Amino acid sequence: MTQNSPATAPTETAGELSDGELSAEITVFLPDGSRRQLPDGSTAMDLSWSIGKRLAADAVCAKIDDQPVDLAAPLVDGAQVEIVTKQSPEGLHTIRHSTAHVLAQAVLSLFPGATFAIGPPIEHGFYYDFSLPDNTTFSEDDIARIEQKMREIITADQPFERGETTGEVALEMFCDHPYKKEIIRTASQQDLLGSEVSADGTISYYRNSPDFIDVCLGPHVPSTGRLGHFALQSVAGAYWRGDHSRPMLQRIYGTAWDSDKNLKQHLFRLEEAKKRDHRRLARELDLVSWPEELGPGLAVWHPKGGLVRSLMEDYSRKRHLHGGYESVYSPHLAKGDLWRTSGHLDFFADSMYPGMTLEGASYYPKPMNCPFHAMIYKSSQRSYRELPLRLFELGTVYRYELSGALHGLLRTRGFTQDDSHIFCSASQVPEELASLLEFVLSVLRAFGFEDFTARLATRPPGKAVGAEQLWELATDGLRAALEKAQLEYEVEEGGGAFYGPKIDVDVTDSIGRAWQLSTIQLDFNLPERFDLEYITQTGTRSRPVMIHRALFGSIERFFGVLLEHYSGVLPAWLSPVQARVLPVASEHNHYAHQTCAAILAADFRADVVEANEPLGKRIRAAKLEHIPYVLVVGSDDLAGDTVGVNLRGVKNPIRDVPLVDFLQQLQQEAQPRS
Repeated sequence: MTQNSPATAPTETAGELSDGELSAEITVFLPDGSRRQLPDGSTAMDLSWSIGKRLAADAVCAKIDDQPVDLAAPLVDGAQVEIVTKQSPEGLHTIRHSTAHVLAQAVLSLFPGATFAIGPPIEHGFYYDFSLPDNTTFSEDDIARIEQKMREIITADQPFERGETTGEVALEMFCDHPYKKEIIRTASQQDLLGSEVSADGTISYYRNSPDFIDVCLGPHVPSTGRLGHFALQSVAGAYWRGDHSRPMLQRIYGTAWDSDKNLKQHLFRLEEAKKRDHRRLARELDLVSWPEELGPGLAVWHPKGGLVRSLMEDYSRKRHLHGGYESVYSPHLAKGDLWRTSGHLDFFADSMYPGMTLEGASYYPKPMNCPFHAMIYKSSQRSYRELPLRLFELGTVYRYELSGALHGLLRTRGFTQDDSHIFCSASQVPEELASLLEFVLSVLRAFGFEDFTARLATRPPGKAVGAEQLWELATDGLRAALEKAQLEYEVEEGGGAFYGPKIDVDVTDSIGRAWQLSTIQLDFNLPERFDLEYITQTGTRSRPVMIHRALFGSIERFFGVLLEHYSGVLPAWLSPVQARVLPVASEHNHYAHQTCAAILAADFRADVVEANEPLGKRIRAAKLEHIPYVLVVGSDDLAGDTVGVNLRGVKNPIRDVPLVDFLQQLQQEAQPRS
């Protein structure tokens, strides 16, 4: 069977039976609540055929009573059964897992003496770790050979056959593969990599040719012919079990999809992502750099980048002040007592920089701003009349991220949050949450984002601080805010932190990638830890609810996302230079400077590049800098007080535009989106 052939047809006794036929011996229930009756001994594949040929062709595995199984798994009377299709997240996971096995089979076939370690599916793809003889590494030519061998295995349509055995026998089966032997030996100890062990200690494995077998829990697609929409992407070094004291292995990464169309779309997005990498754009546009002398995860902002950052921060300050927030500032470090009270030294110490001892006390660079805002709240007795109290700060924090997790501006060790904390009464929570979410979305839209999704994380099982009634009020308030905003969202049941439920807002960028940016988090914990109170209308004391809200997430990360979203072509209101004036010849330099001065006087950003080089070269340079408006001025413009406007992205220039008209156009277009 080729990768495009239909699924294997059912046996004679399976499939086409109606609900009432007497020969049916088992009943199973489908996700929609309906039931199916099939002969005893029928498999999940038989069930898929009984429902329809299209489903059978798309099926890759199944769930029986919510447990993932192969399509060859027998059905159980009374079970809840779901057929998992290739288009679903679980189906793609299975396709990628199965393709990883084919990768391992191809490598072991082509490289005698090679051994393999682990090969899990990951987001958008898979990888497998190998050790080659004599510590050799894979070349680009090797990757092409491996991919070709994988396609031969897929064309052969080899069935994935599941087996089970004991650990002792499994060790014999993999006697030539030390990493597999280590997995088998430690699987019964709940090894993080040893999910191949069953609850009763049985080791499961899959064979898809006489020459290849892999220890694995499964499930897998029925046969290799169900695969084929894949590409190998890169090779990297990876320490065995992530331990730098263990051997370095060769990791081959790949991607796999349910269709050739989706594979091509993904590869296109990857190519676009490379072009849009904010680190490259930041260097090319002279915005930000990461000098080695600073240390990993720390950046310096160049004048142009600093200007864009200032524009972002100024806009954020303005919106917050108009939105009823009060601006505060806090120091960059504090005594350990503060972090012990907040709980950070108990729960967040691994992500904090080490303390320094001064005058007999330990001081720590701050990983968060919230304890400082709690201290501001506590600085005086508060009344219900002051609530809600909204505090806002552009506060720089420091977190010790692992070196391997650092990624330009998207994951750093020092970053500035547009951090807000709202203190309100429990009764004010629903209205405040609705207002907060509306505020968040309006600011994100001003920067050009329009496509949003959200996740609502609810009370975790077990220990959670705060009364259950308060959790319900807060969660209902978050849900109501999402529905009022008509925002698509999913619920993460039990996914909230122990101290409160939250909303995470994702934006989708111009090439379809989702970025988690804004968070609205309720906190019933810090008000308790810091003994925060307010005087109620009846004169009693009550705890406020604290709401954490990061809108950008961080200035650095948001800036990096913006660069990639716009591919460096920032909107006019954020461009470091909004208009560049180019005189045609040296005799027009004076008029060019006059024109630039008029633009600056109108409170826009402009510069002049005098006629020391050919005009065409200067125009090309301006386009490479993505300047929104390039104004060319010559003798006719000097006489008529006009400019020639070259608009970014527009092929033909507009001649003889009165300068006053251009300034009006700039006034309209160089503004944040309303």
